Amino acid sequence: MALQKLSSNRAVKMLNAARAGQYGVLGVVTYNMETLIACIRAAEAKKSPIQILLFPWAYKYSPLFVDFVAHACRSASVPVTLHMDHAQDPEVIKKVAKIKAEDGTPAFDSIMVDMSHYEKEENLAKTRELVALCHDQGIATEAEPGRIEGGEDGVQDTAELEGMMTTAEEVDEFVDTGIDFLAPAFGNVHGEYGGVENIKLDYPRLESIQKKCDGKVQIVLHGTNGFPPDIMAKCIKLGVTRVNVNKLVMDPYFDYAKTNTGKKPLTSLMDEGTDLIQKACEEWMDHLGSSGKA
Repeated sequence: MALQKLSSNRAVKMLNAARAGQYGVLGVVTYNMETLIACIRAAEAKKSPIQILLFPWAYKYSPLFVDFVAHACRSASVPVTLHMDHAQDPEVIKKVAKIKAEDGTPAFDSIMVDMSHYEKEENLAKTRELVALCHDQGIATEAEPGRIEGGEDGVQDTAELEGMMTTAEEVDEFVDTGIDFLAPAFGNVHGEYGGVENIKLDYPRLESIQKKCDGKVQIVLHGTNGFPPDIMAKCIKLGVTRVNVNKLVMDPYFDYAKTNTGKKPLTSLMDEGTDLIQKACEEWMDHLGSSGKA
């Protein structure tokens, strides 16, 4: 079982603890220094674990930024792990798996091997190969069976592809590749829902997926834009251990920057923008039940 194989991996330990404690770990998509600092400040203030999520864009933009993020994660006074989300290029995965932090450990604690843009058999074959490569480096892995429709900034748009719910067969197939975390499709989508009334999650499907995953892999939740706390709580109750967020914590910052850019000094924009992201992260840590769990 993948959870046993990488039991000392920091991300695996973090999500195992979340499942045992019945709380969710906030996973924040991070594009800049303000977001990173806000996340770590929030985690330390709330004594909460957190995962920092970088898209492959961050590596292509600047490997120095990746080094900075890895250093910040390991310098925090609470558990902070670094995850590469939606890594869709096998060559990029091979490169980032070799990046080391200052202490000689892999910079990324986990990588999402997202081969979902390939046909199923090729998806599974590539996933299996890349999982083995990551595991050899001590890096945990994640995959997305089914199709979580839509797209978001930094991820290949899949809105034109047919949305498919994760099936029981796919759970078994992907668990067999050796992954550590599973991101199922059960009505969740990347991008916008257009209102809470349009969020249609198949909770019985999620429950059945968790039963098949129990003791083998942990479940993570993608596509949370617009989710209220009660939906998050229900997903956690049904087995979700990490909750990926983007606009849920970034919208106050985006609104502030849109209104004040060019009107306030850059240092004020950075300071006040960081405070807004931190506040949003702290609120969600409370909602997810991770506050005080570090």
